[in-house]
Amino acid sequence: MLAREALLDRAMGPKRRKKSSEKLRRGRRPSEGLAFVARDPSGAVVGTVRLWDVTLGENGPAALLLGPLAVEPGLKSGGIGSALMRHAVAEAARLGHGAILLVGDAPYYGRFDFSADRTGSLSMPGPYERHRLLALELKEGALDGAKGTIKAAGRKVKALEFLA
Repeated sequence: MLAREALLDRAMGPKRRKKSSEKLRRGRRPSEGLAFVARDPSGAVVGTVRLWDVTLGENGPAALLLGPLAVEPGLKSGGIGSALMRHAVAEAARLGHGAILLVGDAPYYGRFDFSADRTGSLSMPGPYERHRLLALELKEGALDGAKGTIKAAGRKVKALEFLA
């Protein structure tokens, strides 16, 4: 969706494509049923969040990687991001997923019960700030024994989708 990509560029800038999280998303489709947008009354996309299938380490448990969460810059602090987060977490739980990980600011994501408490044995591919790797267990014990590098999983993008 071009509107989503344009919003992400406005909200996060061109360097967003170089982040470690992006390496896990590249060439993949979001987890089934876990891609959301917020629209203003005219129908314009003003917020977005998606969750992606990942594996925690070599042959480790499945989990989701959340991101990026973005809101139209002029509308930040209006509750759009919080609403998208609450909806994304609730839908992931409803669909039976065990855990969600993300790379982000603990003070913001802590409001949604994300923390670095369970991510000490996990790492991202490429550079990242360890204290920003956060997780939320949707099922108790979902992160028990999780260790190693987070790996992309899930549906791959078909070559023709890049042309659309």
